[in-house]
This record gives sequence, C-alpha cells and structure tokens, in this order.
Amino acid sequence: MKYPVSATLIAAGVCATVVSFALANTAWSADEAAAKATARQSDCFRCHTVDPGKKEKDGPTWRSVAEKYKGKDVAASKARLTAHITSGEKAKFADGHEEEHKIIKTQDPAEIGNLVEWILSLSN
Repeated sequence: MKYPVSATLIAAGVCATVVSFALANTAWSADEAAAKATARQSDCFRCHTVDPGKKEKDGPTWRSVAEKYKGKDVAASKARLTAHITSGEKAKFADGHEEEHKIIKTQDPAEIGNLVEWILSLSN
C-alpha cells in the first residue's frame, strides 16, 4: 500500500520525537548511589549539598552546578567538572576568598565519570 507523502512525513516526525525523548532521558546514565558513595568517600558533602534550601555550605549546590551547564556541550561540561574535582584548582567562595578545591580521593575514571554525570543529571 502506498501512503501519501504527508502521512509519511508525520510518521517520520513522530518517530524522531520518540527517539529524541528516549535519548534525552538516557543522556545522563549515572548510578546515583555509587556517585553519592564516591562523594562521601571524598568528603564532598562537607561543602556541597544536592539541593538549594538545605543548610548553607561553602560550596554551591550540585543542582545549581548542573543548571549552570544545562544546554551546554556535554563533553565539554564533563571535562570541565572532571578537571575541577581532580586538579585542585582554586575555588571561589561567596565572601570573595579563594582556596584550592579538594581533589577527589578516587583515581578510578569510572567513579569520577559517574560522579560528574550524576551531578550534571540534577538539572533534569
């Protein structure tokens, strides 16, 4: 059976939409429990919380970090956060002073990558 061009275009559009939603939901495939365990191991919760509205801490909430990178290049965002938590670069604080950011204790690229993906997933 031959379908009219408009029906074919509609079907193609529906398929493209379904695929894009599926990919959007899997763009960040982090293991939350493992990411939190990595963060606890490195004492990240000393300075950071997940959500705003929790007890004030020195570092930004991870949800606000995720929002900062939302809509930006995924690979560049992951690379930037990975560099931040593994290099000891300066972190700026609300009162204006700077300190070296603590280096994450694990050297496992999979654990570091999972933590970064989980943080970035918080913008969804």
